[in-house]
Amino acid sequence: MKLSITLLLYFFAFNVIAAQKAVTEEGDIVILNGNGTWVYEDGKASHDIEIKTNPTAFNKPVSSNFVLKSKKNNSAFALNTKEWAFVKSKRDDAAIEYNINLKAGDLYGMAITERVEIELEELVEIAFENARGVAPDTKVVKKEYRVVNGTKLIYMEMIGTMKGIKFKYMGYYFSDTSGSTQLVVYTGANLVNKYKTEINNLLNGFSVQ
Repeated sequence: MKLSITLLLYFFAFNVIAAQKAVTEEGDIVILNGNGTWVYEDGKASHDIEIKTNPTAFNKPVSSNFVLKSKKNNSAFALNTKEWAFVKSKRDDAAIEYNINLKAGDLYGMAITERVEIELEELVEIAFENARGVAPDTKVVKKEYRVVNGTKLIYMEMIGTMKGIKFKYMGYYFSDTSGSTQLVVYTGANLVNKYKTEINNLLNGFSVQ
């Protein structure tokens, strides 16, 4: 059961990065998903959530003493190697640069990095629309600006269902002239409270070098 859940969540997470844009004959802009589905760009349900700023200053945990650095942009990811295992992609053109997993539990993460700068608000919209292409009932339940280790970014939570499994997907989204980054963590929705500390620790290890 653990393997099947992992594969489903990974499939969802991977497809979040596969969106492209196209223009119809009528001039409408649509988002093309990696699985062949598409949605109108101006029909985004996530627009219903106003992006407010969280006044809390988020900082790297002291225990996160090992730093993974991106070779594509200026992003870096600090983590505690006693708790987390990671695998670096062997392909320079792979969107997912690092796959990360909690050693003792059903909690998974990944660092998705690109060299292309994408407007920050557009980056989270692309992630949301592509998620809906995989799980049509996906909803954004939280979205806010945060300052993490001195860097302003967007935090977003999404929840949806695939193959009868309700998942929750939490991530930091950032972009600057060096490129774009998504640092995301995902697990079954019923396990989020159990792993709340681990989730926050991994996400707050994000920084810009």
